[in-house]
Amino acid sequence: MATVIPHMQLSSASISPPPPSPSLPSLTTFPLLKLPRRSTNQRYPLVSFTHKLISSASNNSLDETYASLLDHCAAQKWLSHGKQIHALIIKRHNVDDFTFLATKLVLFYGKCGSLSDAEELFDQMPQISIFAYNALLGAYVSYGETRRAIQLYADMRFLDVRVDAHTCSSVLKACAGEGDAYCGREIHSYMIKLGFLSNDIAVNSLVTVYARCDDLGAVKLLFDRRSGKGDVVLWNLMISTHGLMLFGEMLSAAVTPTTYTFVAALGACKELSSGVQIHALIFKYGLCWDRYVANALLVMYSECSRVDEAERVFIDTDDGDSVSWNSMLAAYVQNGLYDESLDLFREMTMDGRRPDRVAVITALSACGRSRKLLNGMEVHTFALKNGFDLDLRVGNTIIDMYAKCCKTRFMDSAFCRISQKDFISWTTIISGYVQNNDHMKALDSFRDVMNEGICTDRLMIESVLIACRELKSISAVKGIHGYVVRRELSDIVVQNTIVDAYGECGEVDHARNTFELIEMKNVVSWTTMVDCYVQNGLAREALEISHRMVRQGVELDSIAVLSILSAAAIISALRKSKEIHGFLVRRCLHFEGSTASSLVDMYGSCGAVDDARKVFDCAESRDLVLWTSLINGYGMHGQGKMAIELFRKMEAENVSPDHITFLAILCACSHSALVDEGQRFFNTMRCQYGLEPWPQHYACLVDLLGRANRLQEALELVEATEMEPTAAVWCALLGACRIHSDMEVGEIAARKLLEMEPKNAGNYVLISNMFAAAKRWEDVEQVRMKMKFKGLKKDPGCSWMEIGDRLHTFITRDRSHPQCDEIYKKLAEITESLERGASYKAETSYVLHDVEEVEKERMLHGHSERLALAYGLLTTPHRTPIRITKNLRVCGDCHTFTKLVSKHFQREIVVRDANRFHHFKDGSCSCKDFW
Repeated sequence: MATVIPHMQLSSASISPPPPSPSLPSLTTFPLLKLPRRSTNQRYPLVSFTHKLISSASNNSLDETYASLLDHCAAQKWLSHGKQIHALIIKRHNVDDFTFLATKLVLFYGKCGSLSDAEELFDQMPQISIFAYNALLGAYVSYGETRRAIQLYADMRFLDVRVDAHTCSSVLKACAGEGDAYCGREIHSYMIKLGFLSNDIAVNSLVTVYARCDDLGAVKLLFDRRSGKGDVVLWNLMISTHGLMLFGEMLSAAVTPTTYTFVAALGACKELSSGVQIHALIFKYGLCWDRYVANALLVMYSECSRVDEAERVFIDTDDGDSVSWNSMLAAYVQNGLYDESLDLFREMTMDGRRPDRVAVITALSACGRSRKLLNGMEVHTFALKNGFDLDLRVGNTIIDMYAKCCKTRFMDSAFCRISQKDFISWTTIISGYVQNNDHMKALDSFRDVMNEGICTDRLMIESVLIACRELKSISAVKGIHGYVVRRELSDIVVQNTIVDAYGECGEVDHARNTFELIEMKNVVSWTTMVDCYVQNGLAREALEISHRMVRQGVELDSIAVLSILSAAAIISALRKSKEIHGFLVRRCLHFEGSTASSLVDMYGSCGAVDDARKVFDCAESRDLVLWTSLINGYGMHGQGKMAIELFRKMEAENVSPDHITFLAILCACSHSALVDEGQRFFNTMRCQYGLEPWPQHYACLVDLLGRANRLQEALELVEATEMEPTAAVWCALLGACRIHSDMEVGEIAARKLLEMEPKNAGNYVLISNMFAAAKRWEDVEQVRMKMKFKGLKKDPGCSWMEIGDRLHTFITRDRSHPQCDEIYKKLAEITESLERGASYKAETSYVLHDVEEVEKERMLHGHSERLALAYGLLTTPHRTPIRITKNLRVCGDCHTFTKLVSKHFQREIVVRDANRFHHFKDGSCSCKDFW
């Protein structure tokens, strides 16, 4: 009993049962095809010969005559002439075996690609032989109608048509094309039942199915069970699926390799040494001049990055075909030799060779990757002249080329010319918009994709998420995240991009939840989450998750290391920074490029500028970023003269500064009260290096002049700038006015600042402090009422320090620390000791609140940096340095207090506030009371 394939759609309408045979069979029931009015000149002799041959043929040989003519037409794919022979058969009625000729006609139409004629003739055959079935099956497979071939096979099984080995081979080819392993296994079992496993062709087709479906175990099992292993075709298939080991076994079995054996072996070759050995064998067997082998050699050398050897093979191939030229073009592009690729394309056109679509696509790719717009436009013109631009793959590559060349207008035009766009077209245009920072157009295009019901892929989703990230559109990110979940489009790349997009939009909880749902996290997943915490001011959480990453055995790459270094720099965690540095040393990672710069920045941000200098001195190659990092480090620590000396040394080594470098040196001058030097650097940037100042440069210069009490000069600079002053510029001016109690200029700066940033709580606090310093309490109250009305809150003073493996955090007048009673007791002892032994008296003028003096003193004693200092003295060994970081500027009284502590208790104290570093030692500070 025939076994029906369960998962196939068997329809009774797909094939009609054969009708009863008439008493006098006639081909007149077959479709009558009109004769063409005229044939091509070269076929006239054959038409004339056909008529003469048929006229002279006896009835016994007429069927064979028709069959021979149909075979000849099929071989030449002469569809129109074959139709004439079909018409002659219908008109003469003088054939003996109608089934035989009908089968020949089905075979003829199938080989000529006229599947509709073949099907119509097949359906009207009174008796359908297995040969007719095989003819139609072969036609379906040859022209890619694999699903229809499988359906026809299912109909045969349903009608109990006894199949042969040729049937199984054809259907197995269809299964391979469809990747249908289930159907392949069903046919395999049927072949066992019918005893077809001894047929080499059928078994080879079966091996192909399993290989296409990645069932390599079944492939090996079939091969091992073959009694005779002399079939070179089967060996070739095995080499393609199982690699070069089988090639060696084949040679050991004394099976003579063929051209296709070497093509398969070269395709499986992954190492240059193996490829060279195969090349030697090709010489031995005298196949070095074979075109197919030469093409495979060319590809092998290209993939092994030996373009010179690929060129030699290409030149030695005398009868190189289009595959040879296209392979050489691709070899140049794959190895980054874009100019050579375009030169070869020009040579093709000059030699009279007509480049095909593959060559055009490769040339366009070379233009796009090398950003050579003019060359790309030349190739585009060639494609237009030859009608290639209407080809979908060519059109998509043109879009990509213009996208890479930053010509979105041309990209849009090429996209509009494609009449039948596929999802690759849409993915390419969306990716192009993202590459060119036109993120809104990318989102609009994605909406068009959704509206038209076009299938999306993960690459398109990734591009759209990047657009949402850059636009910081949290609603769009959430919508796409939901779409990904519903369509089950999640993979590790998409999930990582979703985490990154949430992080950029400030949605840390959503980012963390998505991250935790990733089952197989890779180093990119962990690094993305670290970056998310860093970008959102959660450096402690970033370090915690980095420790978790290391504990789980994740192999860190350079990007992960840079992210962790950034987190350590933000919180000034020197001990953790040194641990990371030690980790890098143990992993033998080179301290060059971005890694060295990040280490210098990290040590500078942790108050260890001497360690930063050591890293700088150890670097073999010093780029501009590394110089700038150390200049900035010296500036943060108030070592302005050292920063200037380093800047001059950089210039002497012919390293040209950029905008960031000048920003670092201006900040260094500002922190060290080097007013004249700062002004000179500002002028040097414009006049000597031709760099137009950014708003940040103006803000630095205004801050420098303001701190030096040259407020009128600073105001004139602000008013004289050609560009509109930014909020940072007015903020710098306002801060200087508060320090020097210049209410006139201060009110101008305050008004401008509130116009530009009405929702920035820090601006209101700065204005309030300015009024409080002048004891204008009514104005202070008005500012604070505005803050309350707008729902704005002042950031509380917060300090933290690293003791052992933990970061201890202290908030002004907070009692949440587990040892708070001991801390406050220690602080009282320190204060009493300073009042008694160092003549300390609280400077209550720094308390910007209208309260009693006693309350002002109590408020000063509760400042967060004092709590941290007391805890440091309580828990660290005598004479060891104490390092504290604070989120706000250190007040004047705490600055004085810390100076006295450093002398009285013989401690070096390093405090990093919102502006700079303060190194307290022996009763003095590195800032020289200028901060």
